[in-house]
Amino acid sequence: MARAHTEPASATTAPVSATAPALAPAPALAPAPAPAPATAPEIHRGLAGVVVDTTEISTVIQETNSLTYRGYAVQDLAAHRSFEEVAYLLWHGELPGPAQLAAFQARERALRPLDRSTLELLTRLPGTCHPMDVLRTAVSFFGAEDPLEDDGTLAANRAKSLTLLAKLPTVVAADQRRRRGLAPIAPDPELGYAENFFHMCFGTVPEPEVVRCFEISLTLYAEHSFNASTFTARVVTSTLSDLYSAVTAAIGALKGPLHGGANEAVMLMLNEIGDPQRAGDWLDEALASQRKIMGFGHRVYKHGDSRVPIMQEALDRLVSRAADPEVTRLATLHAALRHAMVTRKGIHPNLDYPAGLAYHLMGFDIPVFTPIFVMSRITGWTAHITEQLSHNALIRPLASYDGREQRPVPTAVSRVR
Repeated sequence: MARAHTEPASATTAPVSATAPALAPAPALAPAPAPAPATAPEIHRGLAGVVVDTTEISTVIQETNSLTYRGYAVQDLAAHRSFEEVAYLLWHGELPGPAQLAAFQARERALRPLDRSTLELLTRLPGTCHPMDVLRTAVSFFGAEDPLEDDGTLAANRAKSLTLLAKLPTVVAADQRRRRGLAPIAPDPELGYAENFFHMCFGTVPEPEVVRCFEISLTLYAEHSFNASTFTARVVTSTLSDLYSAVTAAIGALKGPLHGGANEAVMLMLNEIGDPQRAGDWLDEALASQRKIMGFGHRVYKHGDSRVPIMQEALDRLVSRAADPEVTRLATLHAALRHAMVTRKGIHPNLDYPAGLAYHLMGFDIPVFTPIFVMSRITGWTAHITEQLSHNALIRPLASYDGREQRPVPTAVSRVR
């Protein structure tokens, strides 16, 4: 039998001694630290104070308490420029020169008429629905009829924006007249934007002071950064939906009384109070019952809405030219409620407060006030739609869940057949 071969020990390996000491036991591992409790996320309801994006279109400069469009103070634009010039500014970034303005106005005036199918659609809508419902439906219908609805290029969206700017006043005027049992009046291409709207609503153009007051309001309402309706338009646009869909959604947001509908609510509130002598007592009762006082306060402005002074001045000029006791009563009531609110709560009016009364004195029906807002804000909305597309990211915030923990689905009770 072959003998097993034994490999000699390596010269560097010490022989194992039977008496060698045992190895020391490894030290016990320390227990893993307990996981830190999850920090509850900070909730910003209403996105208050949350900065979600950048914009070149407008801002409120807190140091001067001034709203600016493309760097220009809005009160200066309202005082010295036409609404058409402001629309051009919001879309193109600069004020137009004379030739640019003339071309812009010519294109807008050519686009004002409504085709037969749109006019027929308006007549089929119930007279009980709000004019904002009519406007929302009309914009959706314009999109359905547009073969370039899904073309999101800059040129296509600017063309759609101009079309809406031109046609929305025609829709608003025709709807007000049908509710009064009157036939629509065709737009007049010889008239400016504000003058033409009065012509389509009433068949006449008022004195320049009235038209100018209306135009000032359009400029002041045109744009206001990431307000609720503009943010709505940007959310829809971020999904790469079309411009008409974004505007339709924005109209829905603006309809709410905490947003655009506030100018209507101001006039309804004044009608409810009635007597200027009741303003203080009415306010005390309203505050005691925690009613929302419409037309006062603003989340953005810390020292009063910068748009109010020039709008109030325009309203005062309307009042001063009217030798009517009813106008005097309303103006006195308007001033009394403003004084009472500032005295009791330190809260100043926002733009809706003077604009609501001004629109009433111009002869517009109260439900038309917010559609007039749309006629102006269409410029800001569409400027933001274009800007959103220029550096788009899908807007998709998170939520902190505080509902039931996961649980099993119970066994269904057998059904009798």
